[in-house]
Amino acid sequence: MNINLFQTPIDYLKGVGPNRADLLKKELGIYTFQDLVNLFPNRYLDRTQFYKIDQLQRTSADVQIIGKLTNIKTVAQKRGKRLVANFQDNSGKMELVWFKGHKWIRENLKLNVAYVVFGKTNWFNGVFSMPHPEMELLTEYEKNLRPVMQPVYPSTEKLIARGLSNRVVNSMMQHLFLETKNSIAETLPNNILESLKLLAKKEALLNIHFPQNQQLLSRAQYRLKFEELFYIQLQLIRKNLIHKAKIKGYPFTKIGNHFNAFFKDHLPFELTQAQKRVIKEIRTDLGSNAQMNRLLQGDVGSGKTIVALMSILIALDNGFQTCLMAPTEILSVQHYNGLNKLCKHLNISIYLLTGSTKTLDRRIIHEKLENGEIDLLIGTHALLEDKVKFKNLGLAIIDEQHRFGVAQRSKLWHKNTFPPHVLVMTATPIPRTLAMSIYGDLDISIIDELPPGRKIIKTVHRFDSNRLRVFKFIKDEISKGRQVYIVYPLIQESEVLDYKDLMDGYESISREFQKPDYQISIVHGKMKSQDKEFEMNRFIKGETQIMVATTVVEVGVNVPNASVMIIESAERFGLAQLHQLRGRVGRGADQSYCILMTSHKLSENARTRLETMVKTSDGFEIAEVDLKLRGPGDIMGTQQSGVLNLKIADIIKDHEILKIARSYAFETLKNDPSLSLAENLPVKSTYIQLTKYKNIWNYIS
Repeated sequence: MNINLFQTPIDYLKGVGPNRADLLKKELGIYTFQDLVNLFPNRYLDRTQFYKIDQLQRTSADVQIIGKLTNIKTVAQKRGKRLVANFQDNSGKMELVWFKGHKWIRENLKLNVAYVVFGKTNWFNGVFSMPHPEMELLTEYEKNLRPVMQPVYPSTEKLIARGLSNRVVNSMMQHLFLETKNSIAETLPNNILESLKLLAKKEALLNIHFPQNQQLLSRAQYRLKFEELFYIQLQLIRKNLIHKAKIKGYPFTKIGNHFNAFFKDHLPFELTQAQKRVIKEIRTDLGSNAQMNRLLQGDVGSGKTIVALMSILIALDNGFQTCLMAPTEILSVQHYNGLNKLCKHLNISIYLLTGSTKTLDRRIIHEKLENGEIDLLIGTHALLEDKVKFKNLGLAIIDEQHRFGVAQRSKLWHKNTFPPHVLVMTATPIPRTLAMSIYGDLDISIIDELPPGRKIIKTVHRFDSNRLRVFKFIKDEISKGRQVYIVYPLIQESEVLDYKDLMDGYESISREFQKPDYQISIVHGKMKSQDKEFEMNRFIKGETQIMVATTVVEVGVNVPNASVMIIESAERFGLAQLHQLRGRVGRGADQSYCILMTSHKLSENARTRLETMVKTSDGFEIAEVDLKLRGPGDIMGTQQSGVLNLKIADIIKDHEILKIARSYAFETLKNDPSLSLAENLPVKSTYIQLTKYKNIWNYIS
């Protein structure tokens, strides 16, 4: 592709001019020829069929008619005016209606001349009407190059009101191809084109905008989707390879006493095959000369902590310090207690540093850390403070990494002259397609099986009308010595309403479960931190049987004795949140239960979420359903959704193409890391252009 020609400002294209260019920039982000050629149609219409007015049906379908305008008038209405034209053919009459842009439209309409009109029809007061039709003089229509399948381009209300209709965009596209057709260069190497039988770039672009038939349109779509995903993957994989080549890490070559003693004598249970596989992947990384940059995914309860500990022990065996950072104090304390228990027979010094660590204790920790007397430091954001200096940090582990910003994580990496190895962990399963697109520059390890003997949590959906039976069930469980969570939704926009829901719920539960037989803890966002801690600790120690809370229990509360999770207004929660909340139970040896409470009024979407929760406890399956329901942007949060601002591909529908594109990108870089072979010159020049002109495809970061 002649990149210089395609970087021509859109103002210079025939039929555009400064005013239209301004609109295209503001409304669709189209600044250059390149941006316009990458404005791909949303759908296609069959423009081969013409209707007579007396053949029209009372359905709001798209139709195409040839006829003449017999008169035009302006009609007053409640708000403003509308422009109405009588339109007729030899079989009958109908109306064409415009609610906006009257002056411009009226000036351009001609009476008693044959027009082709196209649009959706309405039936009102015994007359068919067509609002804001696409119109073209029949003489022009017959002259133009016209595909069988007419493309429909993305648009906005403002564009339509200002006369920039789909037909106008189509006409711009024709001018663009007349000016640039011979400048469209190939962007993929021959071996990929031949292997996948892909259309050439020039042919693909021509058939996406002016498809000659359905088969060519499908092939054009496949080719352009593949190319878009191929270059995303190429960039991510290349970033990873450059990272490994440039950023050296300490090679941990020794597997010594700490690791071996723990593995042989103190491992509390047999490792699953998935855990063994992941530990092997981490050992390989740590033993190389490159810095490890690995994402560890594992569902709630899959045993990520043991994997993290064994990675820590490898670092200690090689004479390095380690740290583990968690997003909340509760989670940090939990890690501290859990790892201390696992390491009690090993000679390891483990310290905890959080916001509530006393000043005197902080000083001692800072000193011991710099002297190298601390092997493992566990904590919250407090680890990022400038005063926290390690003697030789070799491995940094970050738990629930999506809760930390990039800047925060990089602060940890700069605690050393050499960056430490990094292992980021998450219990939020990320669908493979999304992980490939968002974290494609990280190496990914997945623990995809639960330890043996762990009972699957029984999940049921109950309506509010079953509440008395649910209360009886709770009493039965408490009589067996178990504990219960009752969680209410938390939606920022309606804190007042949430607080009321929670307090109303708390009162009705207090009436049903009265003292002294039952003790209840309550935790919500309006409480002071120390009060929250106090209530949480009462529940953890077993002093209260019921914990009534908002979603603060979503991450990090570990009470093996809690066997029931009741989620109130479950229809107001997202799938990922429901799955995380369910994971708070099922941590002990007893059978656990999750009860989803809702009203009878449910949307289709809510019903699908509840059915999915009842049907499966596989976090990855749940994540896939969630991705289909919500789309990638919502799942990743606003910060990262821009990464997936794709022009034509859809990572949900096109996940098979994504896998193929990734494997070809990987193969290309494996055989030619610098893209210097003659056959890869199209790839190299396209790659350079993509990074040079960042506006071409805005997913290149």
